[in-house]
Amino acid sequence: MKIIHTTDQSFDKERARLRAREATVDREIRRAVEDIISDVARRGDEALFEYTKRFDGTVIDGENIEVSADEIEEAVAGIDESDLSILQEAARRIEVFHRKQVAETWLDSDEEGIELGQLVTPIGRVGIYAPGGLAAYPSTVLMAAIPAKVAGVGEICLVSPAREGTIHPLVLAAARLSGVDRVFRIGGAQAVAALAHGTESVPPVDKIVGPGNVYVATAKMLVFGKVGIDMIAGPSEIVIISDGTADAAVAAADLLSQAEHDPMASALLLTPSAEFARRVAAEVQAQLSVLTRQSIARAAIEEFGAVIVTRDMDEAVNISNSFAPEHLELMVENPRELLHGIRNAGAVFLGLNTPEAVGDYMAGPNHILPTGGTARFSSPLGVYDFIKRTSVISFSPEALRRYGRSVVRFAELEGLEAHGRSVLARME
Repeated sequence: MKIIHTTDQSFDKERARLRAREATVDREIRRAVEDIISDVARRGDEALFEYTKRFDGTVIDGENIEVSADEIEEAVAGIDESDLSILQEAARRIEVFHRKQVAETWLDSDEEGIELGQLVTPIGRVGIYAPGGLAAYPSTVLMAAIPAKVAGVGEICLVSPAREGTIHPLVLAAARLSGVDRVFRIGGAQAVAALAHGTESVPPVDKIVGPGNVYVATAKMLVFGKVGIDMIAGPSEIVIISDGTADAAVAAADLLSQAEHDPMASALLLTPSAEFARRVAAEVQAQLSVLTRQSIARAAIEEFGAVIVTRDMDEAVNISNSFAPEHLELMVENPRELLHGIRNAGAVFLGLNTPEAVGDYMAGPNHILPTGGTARFSSPLGVYDFIKRTSVISFSPEALRRYGRSVVRFAELEGLEAHGRSVLARME
């Protein structure tokens, strides 16, 4: 794992390289996804079934595309009780946290007879994408579906690619625990297209959330506007700020916890201690050799991993803010002293006993987070992503008389005569 000093002449160039890891979408991938979306929009189920057979090796039709309630119950019944209890506890904690985000409709009036307010309503139908195939991510289902349910979404549809016609039992269990209404055994860009445009078997949704591979991310980007989306999620990333008091083996383990996700994942340590930097870099190399996903983690560490030795802790915080990481660990003795300086991060983990992994599964806050520096302007998935806010305005006759002439003149300033006339018609 490379060690970089901020005093190095090449530091700015290296930082720019690390920040630019989010490559633009390959033109060939974009064209392929565009073709899939337009084909599904035009031919509906027929195209959806063909792509599902071609890409997932699953033969589906109008009769078996949707997972039945009996199939879900059978899958859940086969899960070890202790494993199921872990999912239940995670679901409980996620719901408790997200209930604190609920927004209420409000109306306020003043003595002039003006009533203003905000109508808060849930989105009608939401589609959730859950990655599938060889790996299962029930945590993603819980994180996406529970805030939607808390928000009061009318119908929650889950899509997930099946292998040999089967969706992983843990994904189905998470769907049941989180209140998903319908589950479809489809994935890839074709599933996103089906959710956006609707087919004979899949209802069109108002918003699509959840992570996926580059084809899924590209499809979400291309259907945005037809439907809402949560974000364009990129490879995982972690930044650790340490004052050098932590256990080097623990810091290395946390870096590798994200590196094992993807060869494009980013893992950075910021510390003013050159000695700690050397120990962590050595620990990363030692621990890599025993990882099951060694090849993936090694590729990420070699290309997008670094230990950055800073002048002081303030510089470490400033550099972290420039990366705006998905996950930020403050691995210091007094993390709250640094917290006030953090402006850009998807989630912040305080202290030596709070590894990022607890946030992935059991803490409660959402783990669907902004990546690629987008934490500069966006937030974790939450209840607020599943509601709409509508402005409410009411003027009394007296209030219209008081402000009407100003409205008319404002309209004249913008050259919009009919706007002003609509006010004058009432005043006269």
